[in-house]
Amino acid sequence: MSLIVYYHPLSSYSWKVLIPLYEKATDFDGRIIDDRHPENCGAWAALWPMLRFPVLRDTARDTTIPETTTIIEYLDLHYPGAWRAIPGDADTAIEARVLDRIFDNYVMTPMSTAVFNQIRPEDARDPHGVRQAADMLRRAYDLLETRLAGRTWAAGDAFTLADCAAAPSLFYADRIVPFRQSHPALATYLSRLEARPSFARVLEEKEPYWPNFPFAGGPPNI
Repeated sequence: MSLIVYYHPLSSYSWKVLIPLYEKATDFDGRIIDDRHPENCGAWAALWPMLRFPVLRDTARDTTIPETTTIIEYLDLHYPGAWRAIPGDADTAIEARVLDRIFDNYVMTPMSTAVFNQIRPEDARDPHGVRQAADMLRRAYDLLETRLAGRTWAAGDAFTLADCAAAPSLFYADRIVPFRQSHPALATYLSRLEARPSFARVLEEKEPYWPNFPFAGGPPNI
């Protein structure tokens, strides 16, 4: 097996890469990064000294690929399978890439701000930064509610790169600043994502680790 993925089952960005791997039915060796797997941590750090995951290692091509969007495009190029993340139509491909950036920058990033703040020591927390992040999420919800209206998937009729970014972003963000009551189109879209077999598998695999998520018991008051 030539593909190795260094990841964690609770990591939203790891989910973004697991989804296309499952969509493509691509075989890979998943190596979890945590205290129980020090050998994985050492290999991962040697491959990517920035110490961020996921990271893809392709031993057949002697190539290491960091960063989720790049990993997904690399898989499309070298391990396409039956499903492609990037649509063949150029305009739809641009829309998928735009939404990929929107979900990463304006949903995933502020969501992560709140999560990482919660796991800091109490005297190092930043309530103002968390409130700013929550405001960013609300603006993103409004934008997406309008932009996704009438679509089956984020960029149109086909499941694409944009949906791989949307699934973890929205799943976690809804636990920080809930939106299912206030944004019906976005809520319906998230339910559709959760029913997608590739994402349903990711959600099932997270279960043993879910108690470690700081807001597993409910959203914060922000």
